[in-house]
Amino acid sequence: MLRPQNTQCLLCSFRAARQSANTARSNVRFLSQRAIDRPSRLSLAPARDVKFARQGEDSNSKPARRKQDGPFGGMNQREANIRGIPEKRSPMQIRRSAGGDPRALKEKGPKDRGFRALKMHRALAVVSYGQRTGVKERMAAVNSFEQFPLLESVQESIVPQALTGMTDIRPTPVQKITIPALIGVEVQGMSRRKTTVGEREDFLIAAETGSGKTLSYLIPTINAVKQAETEDADIAEYEKRLAEENVRQNDLSLVLPPLSTMPHPTTGRPRAIILVPTSELVVQVGNLVKAFSHTVKFRSAMISSNFSGKVIRNRLFSSKGIDVVVSTPHLLSSIAESDPNILSRVTHLIVDEADSLLDIGFSPLTQHLIDRAAPSLKQLILCSATIPRSMDTFLRTRFPDIKRLVTPNLHAIPRRVQLGVVEVERDPYQGNKDLACADTIWSIGKAAADHDGPVKGEMDVKRILVFVNKRETTKELADYLVSKGVDAIALNRDTPEERQSEMLASFTSATPLTAPKPELPHPGSLADNQPNYLPFGVAAPDVKKKLPNVKVLVTTDLGSRGIDTVSVRYVILYDVPHSTVDFIHRLGRTGRMGRRGRGIVLVGKNDRRDVVAEVKEGMFKGQALI
Repeated sequence: MLRPQNTQCLLCSFRAARQSANTARSNVRFLSQRAIDRPSRLSLAPARDVKFARQGEDSNSKPARRKQDGPFGGMNQREANIRGIPEKRSPMQIRRSAGGDPRALKEKGPKDRGFRALKMHRALAVVSYGQRTGVKERMAAVNSFEQFPLLESVQESIVPQALTGMTDIRPTPVQKITIPALIGVEVQGMSRRKTTVGEREDFLIAAETGSGKTLSYLIPTINAVKQAETEDADIAEYEKRLAEENVRQNDLSLVLPPLSTMPHPTTGRPRAIILVPTSELVVQVGNLVKAFSHTVKFRSAMISSNFSGKVIRNRLFSSKGIDVVVSTPHLLSSIAESDPNILSRVTHLIVDEADSLLDIGFSPLTQHLIDRAAPSLKQLILCSATIPRSMDTFLRTRFPDIKRLVTPNLHAIPRRVQLGVVEVERDPYQGNKDLACADTIWSIGKAAADHDGPVKGEMDVKRILVFVNKRETTKELADYLVSKGVDAIALNRDTPEERQSEMLASFTSATPLTAPKPELPHPGSLADNQPNYLPFGVAAPDVKKKLPNVKVLVTTDLGSRGIDTVSVRYVILYDVPHSTVDFIHRLGRTGRMGRRGRGIVLVGKNDRRDVVAEVKEGMFKGQALI
């Protein structure tokens, strides 16, 4: 008997074969997945990255070559895949990193990134926008010097002694912020601020150049000196004995010995000391202090290396006493070594141009004087036009509780100062920067000669500062300008200090200078000095042109720190400054105390045009160069 065969439909057999094939393929895929996830002992790269790389390969092409790391990873490449430079992210990667925020897909353009070229060119500390905004609110509450609770003698001396000839008698922004803080009052209600007795206060005054910083710390200091004088028991006893002696001298019935030469209690022991970096600033600040002493009645002295030892000794150790001393750190430190008591009664120590005096050259001496005066010190005041990053780090370490009195326009060149650019590589200069500088000065002089000065028939004498980066260039450029008929002199560190004061005298004086204006062209005039008609056969005379209405001072950064060049309207930057700090200080020599000014930059082949362009844009917008 035959067993019937197993019969099956053809379609069913095809389905069964397909199902078994899928099962086998899934098993193979599972095993291969485990093999891929398991890292190999000979591979340094994660196996997961290898899996993603294989998924992107084409089945018809060769497998992609794995990127090699190590010192030989850059060999045998067809493209310069520079390692270390991040590749541009795709929109999907940007969305993932931003958590799905669609606003993150908008890439920032060049205008949104701030100053790109100045990023490596600057050395300034950042001042927050919130801090600047808060200062504006405090400034709005002050409109007059009479709002400050000062002594009557000090209040009456501000206008005739410090603001002579000015029409707008109002405090500047830095004075609105600084004076109330230093005399210890709140700005809104002008009420006294609570302070601990014997506690020292540290202040940092930071404001743009030409904003009146000297007067902002000088008024509170003189006010404090006069208040301390009325409370000093030694001075009261001295005046009492002096009055008794005068009475006895007026009594003719008594035969008295000669007057005794008893010294004043403040002889050789001043109450306030102002430190400045140069002898020129000693004279500048000292003259302002002396002007106040004519009406407020206190004794001041300016000492520097320009004075002899006998003069310095007579000023410091006068039998009539001394209240305020203006000096340089080097000289005062040497005096303190021989007479330590000179710092024993100092209550106010002002460090003007602190960015220079806390630099590597002056910092040891300045800190040494601060430490010596610390036992009696009540206020330490640091004053600067800029806050470099190095000084900001030093202050946060050495004086962590210092109060920063910063104006809203700090690190910004005033908008009243215009900036022009001269391309030296173009015609007609062809890369000759000396010729470009001389031609620029002649253009300024000729434009000024077209107009009369205050007196009819006379023209104003323009005073121009030219800044260079190397002191050797000062003498070379000054000699070249003289050969072109320009009245130019060089000022650098090699110039004797007595001569430096003489050179800067005409540039710091507010008195206008005039020169006679020629009516007709003649030798020495600004017009064409060659005669219009000459007889046949007569050669034209060799007449050298001169520029009679311009004075030029070629200097380095020696003349850019603190010098009050109120009469300077033009500043020429022969060399592009090394940093934004130098930009601010050099261009700050013009446009001071609300006046207008103009700066001109000579841009050569190797100069940073992008830096100059960003500085010019920041000046136009009134932005801080940070």
